[in-house]
Amino acid sequence: MSRSQKSSDLIRVALLDDHEIVRHGVAELVNAQPDMEVVGDAGTAAEMLAMVTATSPDVAVLDVRLGDDDSNGIATCREIRSEHPEVQCLILTSFEDDAALVDASLAGAAGYVLKQIRGNDLIESIRKVAAGAQLLDAAETRMAMQRLRSTEAGALQELTEKERAVFDLIGEGYSNREIGEALFIAEKTVKNYVSSVLAKLGMVRRTEAAALAARLEEREKRKYL
Repeated sequence: MSRSQKSSDLIRVALLDDHEIVRHGVAELVNAQPDMEVVGDAGTAAEMLAMVTATSPDVAVLDVRLGDDDSNGIATCREIRSEHPEVQCLILTSFEDDAALVDASLAGAAGYVLKQIRGNDLIESIRKVAAGAQLLDAAETRMAMQRLRSTEAGALQELTEKERAVFDLIGEGYSNREIGEALFIAEKTVKNYVSSVLAKLGMVRRTEAAALAARLEEREKRKYL
């Protein structure tokens, strides 16, 4: 297959990573393949969502963590799969953990790979998900979910009634100002509650709490399926 082929014959890839050097490195690797092309790269979730709409890629390669962005790769995956179900998502992460694996699965990702993966293996993963393969192992995901359930249940029990209300509103995408208005408390007080919630849950970013809320909601839905 030659690079002179029509663009429509190539696997179209979009990249999301807040590190420019990483994006360019992956783009160079992908563009070196005779059957692939990078149709765009983004450093933020908002840029990525706009680009997916504009370019209609076959595969979106998404970094889990996006610095100080209000979103992350898994939340972006969820939005892409909701708005553009024909786009396959491959999650890239620096560290393997149960939460990221389960969140990736629930968000509709087709694959989940570590950034330490060899270049050739990443390329093969892109080819496989572009062809419709599901790289997330169902049994492994179930085991990760079972481990998470016991850990998360204990952590959530540590939250006070007000902290749990703040946690639920974070999960619904409310800003601190909106949480304050909903609970009739000052925005400064909300910030203190958010900090306390994150500390008790062993988290750093509110997007992690939002992802946990999404997992809990998805589990609740599945009870009635």
